[in-house]
Amino acid sequence: MRSGSLILGECVLAEITPVFRNNDLRTFLSDWGITFVPSSIESSHLAGTMYLQYLNRKGTSRRVLPDFLIGAHARCHAERLLARDRGYYRDYFTDLLVIEPSEIL
Repeated sequence: MRSGSLILGECVLAEITPVFRNNDLRTFLSDWGITFVPSSIESSHLAGTMYLQYLNRKGTSRRVLPDFLIGAHARCHAERLLARDRGYYRDYFTDLLVIEPSEIL
């Protein structure tokens, strides 16, 4: 499946950083053609809005703010997200195409 370039934002970059040493992260991103795209005011605002909805629904600490930042970043900058989702992203980001990794293998 080819649907455009691969991007990631701050949260995902921070999450994968511990796996890499030295400049291995930059090499990995380059080798895979992944581009860092910083968050925008729009995506940050959307994340906060969705997080507030979550809290108003009596959300617990099982979902933390970075999950909302990732979903909002994908919605605003890519319109799709590659993630193992158990309904969470589809619930809060209804117009985001969520692609399960198993769907592309």
